Amino acid sequence: MNCCAGIMQGLHKILLFHFLTCIGRNGYGTKIINGQKVPENSMLYMVSVHNNSGHVCGGSLVSDQHVLTAAQCDKKNPSHIFWGTHSFKENVNPYYVEGKFIPKNKNGIILDDIMLLTLRKKVELGNSVQTIPLPESNSEVKENEQCQVAGWGKTSTDGTIVDELRMVNVSVIDPQVCKEKWPDIPPNVICAGGYGTNKGFCEGDSGGPLVCNGVAVGVASVPEKFNCDHPDVPKISTNISKHVHWIRSIIDKTKELE
Repeated sequence: MNCCAGIMQGLHKILLFHFLTCIGRNGYGTKIINGQKVPENSMLYMVSVHNNSGHVCGGSLVSDQHVLTAAQCDKKNPSHIFWGTHSFKENVNPYYVEGKFIPKNKNGIILDDIMLLTLRKKVELGNSVQTIPLPESNSEVKENEQCQVAGWGKTSTDGTIVDELRMVNVSVIDPQVCKEKWPDIPPNVICAGGYGTNKGFCEGDSGGPLVCNGVAVGVASVPEKFNCDHPDVPKISTNISKHVHWIRSIIDKTKELE
């Protein structure tokens, strides 16, 4: 049985890395459900990841030359990002992607749904654009902790990409409950939103950060064709703390080449 055939046996049995390798051909990431417009003077780390057709994923600026997003977004051939405004359609100053990094094992298998983009030139940080702090290595978030997700994705399963950045508060879900709903879930994830609520991210928001206490703790990840409106499973984000050393090593190497 091939990988994609295995996926068709049921969403609840899918492994996240199978999702990374087999889906995303027709998806656009994830979108914010039942959220609100983000004030223009907040979440200045948010980035809209584009290809030649438009917005495909969210992301967050973690250095003046690096954007953290989801590995699934690589299937959409991201070419540039917009920053510095909450409405990317108003932004005429794209920053082009120079390098893409995805953690893989020795056999070339993608480990988690996380990707670091290196930009061709540095972003000038200031009042309109800022970086977001990363967590300590292997740090944990607590059950019921209140966090935020944001993006330009759909506001409903059958909706369309929105022009203005939206956000919503979500609660962290007990990992054991998450595993009961996603039996084959990989270990390096955080579950927040969905599962008994009508809040979370949807198609077009993948790659955006899960932010707890001002720190980017997760990267939003969702399968395509996912029911964003009434999910019976938790929403999943890749645990950034499991990849902090990898992220910082790439940032440091970029600085060494300056």
